[in-house]
Amino acid sequence: MKHPFMMTACALAACVALGDGARAQDSKEKDKETTLEAVVVTGKREHRVSKGATNLPLEIKDTPQSISTIDKEDMRDFGATDSNDALRYGTGLVVEEWETNRTSYFSRGFQVMLTQVDGLGMTNEWGIAEGQQDTYLFERIELIRGANGLLTGVGNASGTINYVRKRPTNKDGGEVILTGGSHEFGRLAVDYNKVFTEDGTWAGRLVVAQEDKGSYLRSLHNHRGTIYGVVDGQIGSSGVLTFGFGYQDAKQQSPMWGSLTLNRADGTRVDFPRSSSTSQDWSYWYTRSYNVFAEYTHTLSADWEAKLTYNHRKGTEDTKLFYAYGTLAADNTGLVGWPYRSDGDATSDILDANLTGRFGAFGRKHEVILGLSHSKQKKFSEYYSITSPAGPALPAFPYPGDVYPEPTWGPTLVGADGKQQLTRLYAATRLQLTDSLKGIAGVNAVNLKRDGTSIYGGGVALNNDKTDKVSPYVGLTYDVTPDMLAYASYSDIFQAQEQRDINGQFLPAMKGINAEVGVKAEWLDRKLLTTFALFTAKQTGLATLAGTDPQTQQSWYEGKDVKSRGFEVEVSGRISADTRLTAGFTKLKLTGPDGNDIYEWVPRTTVNLRADTRVPMLPRLKLGAAARWQSEVFRIAGPKQDSYLVANAFAAYELSDAATLRFNVDNLTDKKYLRTVQFGAIYAAPRTYAVSLEYKL
Repeated sequence: MKHPFMMTACALAACVALGDGARAQDSKEKDKETTLEAVVVTGKREHRVSKGATNLPLEIKDTPQSISTIDKEDMRDFGATDSNDALRYGTGLVVEEWETNRTSYFSRGFQVMLTQVDGLGMTNEWGIAEGQQDTYLFERIELIRGANGLLTGVGNASGTINYVRKRPTNKDGGEVILTGGSHEFGRLAVDYNKVFTEDGTWAGRLVVAQEDKGSYLRSLHNHRGTIYGVVDGQIGSSGVLTFGFGYQDAKQQSPMWGSLTLNRADGTRVDFPRSSSTSQDWSYWYTRSYNVFAEYTHTLSADWEAKLTYNHRKGTEDTKLFYAYGTLAADNTGLVGWPYRSDGDATSDILDANLTGRFGAFGRKHEVILGLSHSKQKKFSEYYSITSPAGPALPAFPYPGDVYPEPTWGPTLVGADGKQQLTRLYAATRLQLTDSLKGIAGVNAVNLKRDGTSIYGGGVALNNDKTDKVSPYVGLTYDVTPDMLAYASYSDIFQAQEQRDINGQFLPAMKGINAEVGVKAEWLDRKLLTTFALFTAKQTGLATLAGTDPQTQQSWYEGKDVKSRGFEVEVSGRISADTRLTAGFTKLKLTGPDGNDIYEWVPRTTVNLRADTRVPMLPRLKLGAAARWQSEVFRIAGPKQDSYLVANAFAAYELSDAATLRFNVDNLTDKKYLRTVQFGAIYAAPRTYAVSLEYKL
């Protein structure tokens, strides 16, 4: 448990070493500025544009799809150090955190299957995100809603989450943030940038975060250490090389595996304390992830650029878990305990090469991207047999963490041993048809191969399963005025599914289509962006839970045709020099093959609001608040959660030009509610507090 603290101490020492003499360079900054502007790489650092939505370097306004961003300032102000906490601020995104270490995300009624980092990634296993990422590593998080037809050609009609990493800047400096709060929360974060050469052609950035916290849930404790480093620089007169690494070590003691049972056999609902947990004190869930990446960009001419990117990620997992399931009797007995132990690892490699540029035709300039990518993913896991006798019957719930002793673990058995690879040829272009009308067209030609047992575990052997698919994407944008744009887009998509039917066979690939029309407008000298979107999506053969074997706890699924339609409204930007505002509203309808409502655990209406401002009479004081409201959700023969509103707030005061003190309150009204009802239920956190001291280096 001590080595993450040692890692942090070493990183701090490195930052001090990097920063030695940084202040001495301040006097040279003005002299360097002219030189820096003449160097290609420094311009790239200052004007990076994400390609996370279409693979084309487009502004959000010019993209014919709904996109929201959660930037580092929002994540810092509201104390969202975990990815789940940050994503709850996203318009139209529902965070279904149904365990303490596994989460599903929903957008437009469907599970988000694709998570990317800097525009590259593979689909999530079953749409489940395991663990949480430390948000301090990222400049922002982009939420692209709708089918990702230009991103991978593989996925569904929900959307894409794209994490944009921090990169080196053109200026020396950094910060240290120290935080303490409720439930023994303690955190230290360091971010430092260093320009290595006098001409600014090489620079590096180091980010370290160390977090330790208890929980409102009985016995739960989280410990996470993260380090990330990146260097970029100029190669010759036309090349830019970037390489980086990341490491995260997360240890969770007494995790919940599965959710709470809140319904008795007679159908009545039980209301337990918020701290209730099914875990046992001997249980844990340890995960580690390693990531390295390299990018080389070569400027071929003023209009053309080639880029080669490689990403490698490895994750390891070690668990001892305890699952409690069954039906509650009148005295809250009746749950059955199931201990489980496993370990395993997963690796993924992504190689992507593309060519982007501008070309002239019919007297106008157009943009194009051509690319080829190859991705490989492997997973191996094993679970331990149990040689000791069955444990005791569980007492009435909620019980303490010592009622079921740890069993004696025996030999291991293979749980999953599978691999898949995805080869993708893609192309997209943005054509300037007239001064006001622009068209976007793209295509993904995909070859997917899967072999071995299920990547997720269970089921029959895939035996070199192959899928070939071509996914088109078309879009139009029309400049109604210089500040207002109307758009329309269409894409189809497919997703190979890991779920099994009642006979143990894997379901066929799901196919989906997505159509969207909308209007985007900029106000207040382009400082405020408003978006209105109408969408419809249909997915055929979508895996839907059909039953669970009470003895083996294995579930089976059936493919259903599901349709989603609705509208979204978002306002984001500055309404004055000192005031920022983001407001989002999503309304949708989900229907199954019979035309009736389906997936009743997905809220049909969500509202998000966050705002911050500086106090005119006290300009060093910054105040902010955020709120999220959602309509009622329920599970047939399961729990129900009425509509609810949750509010967070912060106050930040600049003690000096270098130091800022911040105070955060989450769940301001101490609202008691269920954070999910998808698989059982878990109560959300009560009111919590945190205090941070930030110091600029």
